[in-house]
Amino acid sequence: MSDKQLLSNYYTQHRDEIVYFIAMRTKDVEAAQDMVQDLFLRLLDRHRLLTEQTLPCLVYTLARHAVADYYRKRRVYEEYEHYIKKSDSTMEMESVISAQQLIERMEHSLARLSEECRTVYRLHIYNGMKVSEISQQLSLPYKQVENRLGVARKTVRQQLKACV
Repeated sequence: MSDKQLLSNYYTQHRDEIVYFIAMRTKDVEAAQDMVQDLFLRLLDRHRLLTEQTLPCLVYTLARHAVADYYRKRRVYEEYEHYIKKSDSTMEMESVISAQQLIERMEHSLARLSEECRTVYRLHIYNGMKVSEISQQLSLPYKQVENRLGVARKTVRQQLKACV
């Protein structure tokens, strides 16, 4: 049986079970459904051999990682929201930075970076890729990608702090 057939069978038989597993931990059914979809798409892109014995362990490990990523991203949003609420309770609505303005400012700060740093940063932030995945995709050494990402993060952070 091919890997795609194995994944297809496992998906049809266990999708609801995995959605439930994630939804119980995130309390968000729609996000859980999206995470399961992404999880299986990632598995389809893998070029490693899968077996009936290893697939369940791999799926649940990836599901746990997806839940951890969900809370990690959620924490950033909550910290930012808390910062705005805490900074001034009498703040006027016009002084709160909209998401669109924040994205524009971030893009403006990205424009100041070299093309290499900008590419690495976008792959990491917008595509959710890890340093190792970016390194493989761009055929660059791991440390070089890590350094470019560090420079990009530092520059964007400084530019956003200057605007707030």
